[in-house]
Amino acid sequence: MSYSPVDTSAALYAAYAEASTKLFYPRGTVRCSADPMFRSRSARDLGCILDVDPSVVAWLCLPLQFETETGPHVPDFLVDYEGGTRMLLDAVEGKELPEIKEGAALAGFRYRGVPREEVEGGFRLVNAKDMLRYAHCRTPLNDRIRMLSALEDLGSLTVAESAAVFREVPPMTGISWMVLHRLISMEIDDAMIGPETILRRIQR
Repeated sequence: MSYSPVDTSAALYAAYAEASTKLFYPRGTVRCSADPMFRSRSARDLGCILDVDPSVVAWLCLPLQFETETGPHVPDFLVDYEGGTRMLLDAVEGKELPEIKEGAALAGFRYRGVPREEVEGGFRLVNAKDMLRYAHCRTPLNDRIRMLSALEDLGSLTVAESAAVFREVPPMTGISWMVLHRLISMEIDDAMIGPETILRRIQR
């Protein structure tokens, strides 16, 4: 799925210019529909969360501008969710600003300001960052077939048990790519990824 900005105003170009000068790691993304551009560390972290959210279909950085009572605003993301929901998101330090939410509604969009404490809560962010280091890698077909076949036969494997399955790429490279591309699932909320983390095949 691809998008293009619906507005080419000065404020939108200014947001592009600001974001294009900043570099945040990890560099890789999975479901970003165009160039990844982030105005802040908080926005980059929220992008990491979007890439591991199973309900997210695609997301776009700095998608458009809308007017608010305090002036034009360019949100951090436009996100498409399964089921057809489309929402504008901002990474915010505290609470979302009601005037921005009202401006988005008047422009015909649902809007949410996502606070830093929500993004940083639990282990999802640190695990997402670890996996996204391998977003530009790819698990070779032989390793994918071996991994999916093993999970089909056994139901689940730990990360440690699955290490012997991978012969062409390092195990965590192969596992991370397969998780990010929704071929297998892994619990990333309750603890940091470790040898005992359970892997399962995603049934489609």
